Amino acid sequence: MAKKESEVSAMEIDDPKSESSDQILAKFSINVLQLMKSSQAQHGLRHGDYARYRRYCSSRLTRLYKSLKFTHGRGKYTRRPILDSTVTHVRFLHVVFYMAERAWSHAMEKRQLPDGPNARQTIYLIGRLRKAVKWASLFSSLCSIKTDSRTSLEAEAYASYMKGTLLFEQDQNWETGLACFKNARAVYEELGKYGDLENQVLCRERVEELEPSIRYCLHKIGKSNLQTSELLQIGEMEGPALDLFKAKIEAAMEEARSQQAASLTEFNWLGYRFPVSNPKSRVSILKAQELEKGLQGPTAESLPAEKKLTIFDRLFTAYQDARNTIRSDLVSAGNAESVKDDLNGLDKAVGAVLGQRTIERNQLLVKVAKSKLNRKRDDKSEKVTRPEELVRLYDLLLQNVADLSDLISSGRDRKPEEIAFEEECQRQSLAFRAERCFYLAKSYSLAGKKVEAFALYCRARSLAEDALNKFISIAKKDEGTIQELKTLIKECRANSCIEHATGIMEEENAPENLSNQISTISLNDTAAKAEKYLLDKLDVYESAVGDSNTKTAAKIERFPPAFQSIPRNPIVLDLAYNCIKFPDIENRMKKKIGIMSYFWGSSKGQKNL
Repeated sequence: MAKKESEVSAMEIDDPKSESSDQILAKFSINVLQLMKSSQAQHGLRHGDYARYRRYCSSRLTRLYKSLKFTHGRGKYTRRPILDSTVTHVRFLHVVFYMAERAWSHAMEKRQLPDGPNARQTIYLIGRLRKAVKWASLFSSLCSIKTDSRTSLEAEAYASYMKGTLLFEQDQNWETGLACFKNARAVYEELGKYGDLENQVLCRERVEELEPSIRYCLHKIGKSNLQTSELLQIGEMEGPALDLFKAKIEAAMEEARSQQAASLTEFNWLGYRFPVSNPKSRVSILKAQELEKGLQGPTAESLPAEKKLTIFDRLFTAYQDARNTIRSDLVSAGNAESVKDDLNGLDKAVGAVLGQRTIERNQLLVKVAKSKLNRKRDDKSEKVTRPEELVRLYDLLLQNVADLSDLISSGRDRKPEEIAFEEECQRQSLAFRAERCFYLAKSYSLAGKKVEAFALYCRARSLAEDALNKFISIAKKDEGTIQELKTLIKECRANSCIEHATGIMEEENAPENLSNQISTISLNDTAAKAEKYLLDKLDVYESAVGDSNTKTAAKIERFPPAFQSIPRNPIVLDLAYNCIKFPDIENRMKKKIGIMSYFWGSSKGQKNL
């Protein structure tokens, strides 16, 4: 009985009817890592909601106190310490664990504020982390006495992680923090070799979460040659254990950008040099340029599309912040014409770069959509790209190129670089028009409109040939675009031949199909009478709705209903009525006698009667 109760799971500890709650057990057993991961994932930390998780820890502690009858007084609050002799049930250990988790989640909630914690909030944050370290250390010491060896090891790793997190936040004692993180990693590496598959996966994930913090501590000590780009890649990893690390990386990067912004005095674009005087604009432009290096560097090809789209979103935010700052400076510039000209030029240059990156992002979306269009669907739940979606994306690209071309051509005195850039926009627009026409033809082909599809394929081929000639004629050739246009020309020719052949076959088979259709026509409309509706086959289990892929009406009842013959009353014509002579019966009728006639003509009236 004692062995069974020592292996109680985390989901069974709230049973108030447990008969052994007052018995002192020899050794308890808790899967600390599994308990922590399940609690965090189910109560907010899957989406980074630390406030929700803190509220859960508070309500959890209330339930534990009530079930253990371990309250702290009705009126005045009097804390009851949890000692070795107090722990008579595994739920006392859960109380200590959730106290540490509540303090840690409260500190992380302050760290995740939109503008970051100020000086006062930072002091409170560190205080909450100290509380978390205190409760985690108490949890480790109690587990070393009251639990088995595995639980004791996990509790020790948990306390080491909390202590390392506090030192990480304080930016001090990096050697001690490194030792704490390494101790936790060693424990999880060893525990990951045993147990079931779920436990091994959890331990492996925990080791991966601790690795970035260890590498950052080595970097701060000076024993690692990590580059800034590698730190950014580590900071993009997901997980509750990495949120503090990501906040620290972002703060360090902001500080580095602020120091580097002093050297950014000009913004170069198409031969122009625009001065950047506002520090906020400098920091935003530097952040955007760092993100551009991640998209154009040697590791850009290995990045997945979802990661690139996330980087594009952050890049757009940085450039948009820079433009907002520049326009605020324009409003406050007043009548200083030279300053206003520089700010207008800088705004135009930043807007042009933002337009170029928008085109690159939409080209990435086109690439992803094409891969889904050509790939066979293995999973039925996977969404398949339709040609209409690619047509819409190319419409966006054409609009982006038109906006960028208008922005470039808005100046009066233009440099050769601007003219060359505008010509590049025109070539891109022609290539995008050819691609759009090709996928528009595909959509018409799928709709069964062969004539329109054939004409559009021919038009797309003509546009692609014109674009190819223009791209070949320039000195600096774009080999990737040239190869894409050659492939497009081949596909246009192949598809136009297919549509032509299919149209001829349909034209040849048209008389035969027409004769088959005429042969099935009947004046009695037997086909319509053969159809059975729901009310005609109530005793048969057969669907009356029809196939879900077809847009036919449900066969429930005929509407409008057909005419039916009904019986009516017979029509009787009395032809002999006008030929019959009826006897005069006026003498049988009673005469009306008034009061005067009663006195004067009573005898006459009596005689007539």
